[in-house]
Order: sequence, then C-alpha cells, then structure tokens
Amino acid sequence: MHRVQPLKLTLALDMMGGDHGPHTTIPAALAAVCEFPELQLILCGDEAVLTEQLKLHGVFPHPQLTVRHCSQVVSMADKPSVALRSKRDSSMRVALDLVDKAEVQACVSAGNTGALIAMAHFVLKMLNGVDRPALISALPAIEGNPVYMLDLGATVNCDADTLFQFAVMGAVMAEEVIGISQPKVALLNMGEEEIKGSDQIKRAAMLLADCNDINYIGYIEGNDIFTGKADVIVCDGFVGNVALKTCEGVAKLILRRFESSIKDKVAAQLFGWLIKPFIKNLYQGVNPDHYNGASLIGLRGIVVKSHGNASKDAFLSAIRQAVREVERQVPAKIKDRLEHVLIDKA
Repeated sequence: MHRVQPLKLTLALDMMGGDHGPHTTIPAALAAVCEFPELQLILCGDEAVLTEQLKLHGVFPHPQLTVRHCSQVVSMADKPSVALRSKRDSSMRVALDLVDKAEVQACVSAGNTGALIAMAHFVLKMLNGVDRPALISALPAIEGNPVYMLDLGATVNCDADTLFQFAVMGAVMAEEVIGISQPKVALLNMGEEEIKGSDQIKRAAMLLADCNDINYIGYIEGNDIFTGKADVIVCDGFVGNVALKTCEGVAKLILRRFESSIKDKVAAQLFGWLIKPFIKNLYQGVNPDHYNGASLIGLRGIVVKSHGNASKDAFLSAIRQAVREVERQVPAKIKDRLEHVLIDKA
C-alpha cells in the first residue's frame, strides 16, 4: 500500500460526546498529536472543562491544540430530531460546522449515532447520486487485507438502489484506503443461493451483476464475514449493526473464557502462562478498539464515528481513520466514481 506524503492536517473533535467525554477524548487527542506532528486539532466542547483537563495533563497551552467553546452537549439519550433543532451550539454540531466551512478537513465524534447522522446529513449534505449515508468500518480477516462492511447502522431499511450505492462507495474505500485493486464485493444474505433473501437483496444483486465497474461476486453468509472471501460486504444498517456488535462480543468472550479456564488447575495455569502472550497477540488482531472508527460516507465531507464507550486507544484509532481518509481524499474519490457509475447509469 502506497504512503501518501504528509499534509497539513486539521481535524475537529467532539470532545464531549460518548460515555466518557473528555476523560477519554483528551488522552486520545494528546496521543494523536504525538503520533502525527503535522496534525492540528480543534477541540470542541466546554472550554472550562477542557482547559482544566489539559492543565491536569500539563499540556496547556499546546501548539497543536485549539479549544473551541461550545455551550451545549448532545446526550446519548437525545432524539436526533431534537438534537438537530435545539443543539446548534453543541460540540457535535460545531465540529460538523467546521467541516462545512472548510476550517477543518474532517471531524470525529463518539456521540449519539442518530444525532450525528441527522446533523451530518443536514450540515454537509449528500454527494450527488447518493440517497442515504452509510457507516462503514474495516474488520479483520483470517488472511490478507481487512474487510470493509457497510451499512453498520446509518440506514436501517435500504432499498435495492441504496444497497447498490453502498456497494459503489464501499469499493472506493477498499481501493483508496487499503489499496485493493478491483475489490471483491458481496451482499450479506441468509444463504448463497440466488433464490434466498428479500426482494430488495435480490434486486440489488441484479443491479450489481449488471455493473461492469463493480467486481460483484454474489451472496455470502455471516460465517464468511472474516474469511476474506469478500473485500466489501454490503447489507442494510439493521443487519450490519447486529452483526458487528455480535462479532465484538464474541471476540471478548473468547479472551474471557480463556482467562477463566487457566485459573482452574496448576497445570492449566502453567500452560496458560506459556501461551498467554500468543493469545493476547491474537486477541489484539481482532480487538474492537483497533478497528474502532466507522466512517459516515456519502457526505460532502469526512465524518468518523467512534464507539460511544470507546477507550482512549479506541478513540485514537478513530482519529487515525480520519487522518487516512484526509490523506487519500476519500470523498473526492467517491464523488468521481459516483459520477462515472451512478449518474451515467441514471
């Protein structure tokens, strides 16, 4: 995968969003500016709280950090419509406004997913040829490159045209961010046979099969998500979100079961002590923290959504994802592909 030359990067962070707020976002921001010396961060949130936290870390003022005061916070319980109407000075909304005004190149938030989608749709607008945004994230595969999966919860009910648009955007992400030539695209279904699935899945399959610009390989089932059989997996937001959360839970279950089992007997403890580093390394390869950062694509700007309960490392992973997308100019690449595939097709 080619390395793009460093750019002058400026990102906006929603510092107040998520379950932990500044207690997580401040350490992640500090780690990010250490990792990327060219990176400038605008920290959106309560100025008094953020300043106090930065002083506690002994880094205020900091040449790479700017605090942008926001008088409101979007809570995890806020309805998207209410947040959109009444939280115009929230840390989430201000971060998106900065993207819209081109003061920053991307924003990252761990806040309320529904509110973020509604605000991003309203503020940044959709690219021509895209009806709805999609959340897309990279997942580990047994061998080779990560697998991109979308939608992970932005659009619960998708018609065939929307699934087709998701496939096009997902293919661009795999090509530009990972560097896969002609990524294999599949629809997630309840079976590989053509007769299975809903009407919208079947129609989407027909649209993809007729598109020469997409390397469509057909249906795959849930047990093939991590095999590398497909580079891009497309589904509606309900199915994608449930599948993602289930996979994260299984990864944690395996490690917890292993740690519990080696406590039972002396021999097991000795054996476990010998192989525990290997198991830990294996777990890190599937650790949800390392794959945190779902991109909200289809918009006229870069928005990365972190888990609401993200740790410092997980939020840092989301910042890294935003940096990669800025470096590779992902929205522009999606726009070019959409104009070629979708607009001409219409």
